[in-house]
Amino acid sequence: MEFTSEQRFDDGVLEREFTLGEVPGILWTPASATAPARLILAGHPGGLRTMYPRLVARARHAAADGYATATIELPEAGERPRSPEADEARAELRAAVQAGEPVGDDVVTRLVLPLVEQSVPEWRAALDELLKLPELCGPVGFAGGVIAIGIRLAVVEPRIAAAVLFAGSYVPRSMFEEARRVTIPLHVLLQWDDEGNDRQMALDLFDAFGSAEKTLQANTGGHTGVPKFAADDVNRFFDRHLK
Repeated sequence: MEFTSEQRFDDGVLEREFTLGEVPGILWTPASATAPARLILAGHPGGLRTMYPRLVARARHAAADGYATATIELPEAGERPRSPEADEARAELRAAVQAGEPVGDDVVTRLVLPLVEQSVPEWRAALDELLKLPELCGPVGFAGGVIAIGIRLAVVEPRIAAAVLFAGSYVPRSMFEEARRVTIPLHVLLQWDDEGNDRQMALDLFDAFGSAEKTLQANTGGHTGVPKFAADDVNRFFDRHLK
């Protein structure tokens, strides 16, 4: 891991951009701490530049409660190489959603499974390097999407002790069996009127999770209409399970 730039915000939060091989990422750490900060991995569905305003807002809100936040660029996003197969599947999914037609599981599988297979090892490699930093420590939380990535990480990464999953993306039906193997505490955010998501699929997925402690917070509004108070609930959830 190599840090490439840094800036400090007026609330004292330090933002540092880094690269891990060819994968770019960003780390935000709280202004001051007497002990290493617990780390939250911030999942998201797009490129870092596109998602930056939302990511930095989430990170600074978490930092106010003493958490560090890190994120990395997803495959097929930002400046990273794109594959014709993923572009084709993405176009088919968008066409189905815009036409109000069901999205076939074959399309979801072709788009999402390769993303999971490539990105999860990258997330784990980033976590290896981040936890070497003296200012960070575990246990670790995961917050955000793509929800299929969160599912895989919750199953295979023992350093992640709790997860907040954003139910705003499609999940291959083959991963529902994997969801039954998730046992860490979960807090799932669902936008009830998300025009680009399958609400019933999200409800079925929540039902499939094997966690003994799982909470579904459903709010009215579209994909980007998550109410501000939901972020406070996220911090309280992590306070219970990471501190």
